Amino acid sequence: MAGARPERGEPAPQRASDGHAVTARRRRVLFISADPIGHEMAGLGIRYWELARTLAAHADVTIAHGGTDRLDGDVRTILFDPHRPAALHPAIDDADVVVTHPQWPLVTRWLRRARARIVFDLYDPETLETLELLGGQPLPVRRQMTATTVDRLHDALRTGHHFMCASETQRDLWLGAMLALRLIDPATYDRDPGMRSIIDLVPFGVPELAPAPSAGPGPRERVPALGEDDEIVLWGGGVWRWLDAETAIRAVVDLARRRPSVRLVFMGASSRHPAARQSVEAARALARELGAFGSLVHFYDGWVPYAERAAWLLQADCALSCHRDHLETRFAFRTRTLDCFWGGLPVVCTEGDDLAEYVAREGLGAACPPADPQAVGVAVEQVLERGRDAYATALRAAASAHTWPNVARPLLRWVDGEPAPERPGDAPGIVRLPLAQRAREGAYRLGGRRLLARRARRRG
Repeated sequence: MAGARPERGEPAPQRASDGHAVTARRRRVLFISADPIGHEMAGLGIRYWELARTLAAHADVTIAHGGTDRLDGDVRTILFDPHRPAALHPAIDDADVVVTHPQWPLVTRWLRRARARIVFDLYDPETLETLELLGGQPLPVRRQMTATTVDRLHDALRTGHHFMCASETQRDLWLGAMLALRLIDPATYDRDPGMRSIIDLVPFGVPELAPAPSAGPGPRERVPALGEDDEIVLWGGGVWRWLDAETAIRAVVDLARRRPSVRLVFMGASSRHPAARQSVEAARALARELGAFGSLVHFYDGWVPYAERAAWLLQADCALSCHRDHLETRFAFRTRTLDCFWGGLPVVCTEGDDLAEYVAREGLGAACPPADPQAVGVAVEQVLERGRDAYATALRAAASAHTWPNVARPLLRWVDGEPAPERPGDAPGIVRLPLAQRAREGAYRLGGRRLLARRARRRG
């Protein structure tokens, strides 16, 4: 059938300048995600699913992921255990391009020896999350876990041909890390003084099509206590330790004294993830202490499937995202905020990161100081008073600028590039791995990975 998509690995027909058909094998692109790809996905899983679907028109795409679910579509998925990754090795050998977040030592070794072009995704500053996530844990545990995230980052910077991140602020951070590791030498600089061919922006994106109003049940169906006339202020992501649910709760409880119809709904309040359990329980306890649990403040205990999130965005009146003033905030990119642009939902957020600056600059809602419930409450009130329609034009423009095909352009450029460039980590004079890092990697290979695999299975 004319125009049919070639099967995986088959050559794709092209035309030479004289009109004769020529053939070129479609590139094989492998995404590696420790997070699950399926009906219930968190940020990394969503990111790789959408980027893979975007690239599927140009290449044969596979996602290897650490889940048990599968999604239908033009993207092939394979399952692997991040700490017992044998199923991943043949896929790496078969790939022309590998896109992945920093990996554990065994997989990084395979990537270093692979023939593929390696693109490391640094959109999530894992070390800064770890510093927050393990707060309250014994200091030796925090030091060890933080050290392993830095090890993986340094290995990635030495191994990759290209790197992608979410913002210019993040790009500055990673360029500084490369400079500290002596990965920017005169030859690397002379080839590209701006370094865009090596590290560029591939932020989070949104679908090209606007959300459908009938895309599943929303908060009014999932939270029976919500009334038809209630104004829904939606907390769109998880309740993580590095965020500030306390300020959000206090702000809405205070606002309800003068605006009785306002309700705060936590869309991602499931405590199934061990890393979020303590924060979710603390938020619930505060709502009870203030007499607002189940009346002014609602927690949805489930996990909203990716395909159903549109209904939550369309039924809400305002989105709310609060965080504290720390390093994680400085370099974060709040992915759920992009969904609000797509859903035409104005955003109230606290200042301190790139997206908050964007929201304020482009008139997409309001940004206010962190840890200030009164200021947050006033901002929410102002946005509710203006109404969604007042922000619609600006939100449509923001969504259009951040569609997945738009944000994926640097990645597509690298996938189509000929041939793979020199790795910054292959430059002369690169310092050997520190002894402590080599000891940690040896411990991981000898037994640590099996221990982590057993712990992950118990949590699952």
